[in-house]
Amino acid sequence: MNYYIRYFDNEALVSSVDEVILFLESIPDITVTPALVAEIKDYLLSNVPYPKRQKIRPRVYFIIIKTEARTMQDFKDKKAVRTVPASDAKAKEQTFLSMEKSGWYQGTIEFKRVVVNHAGKCEYRDTVFTAQCKAQSPMDCYKRITDHLAQRVDSRSQFPSCKGKNFHYEYLGKCKG
Repeated sequence: MNYYIRYFDNEALVSSVDEVILFLESIPDITVTPALVAEIKDYLLSNVPYPKRQKIRPRVYFIIIKTEARTMQDFKDKKAVRTVPASDAKAKEQTFLSMEKSGWYQGTIEFKRVVVNHAGKCEYRDTVFTAQCKAQSPMDCYKRITDHLAQRVDSRSQFPSCKGKNFHYEYLGKCKG
């Protein structure tokens, strides 16, 4: 594992935590404190794959990126780009949403509804709506609920994503007949 560090035009590709600290100490604008060293070491030794942006002063940062690149040119050519795998839970949830299982569903959606207040001004209000409907899948249940609401509330109301935390569903059982 190597580390790409950049502060304005100063950049380096180093291979150890000590080299990262030495690079930062070589820049006059950056004051390397024991707290900063500890924070950088925690990040570099962790399994966090995302870049770290460290604030120096308001609107001034340096960045550290973990990479498999062996040289600066490889890094610039993006030859060692690591892809972050999608969370297994999210992938399973997406599969469950589109999986066909016709029957009765109870869907609950929390959305931002536009209402006119006492002063005549519009404001967003969190609203929870629950409905039972016949659907082919959880995604179909979501679409039926949002279609129903879209016809009955102000068009500026905002509906959440079916993949988010503001939509819940429960399969109630098969339709009879």
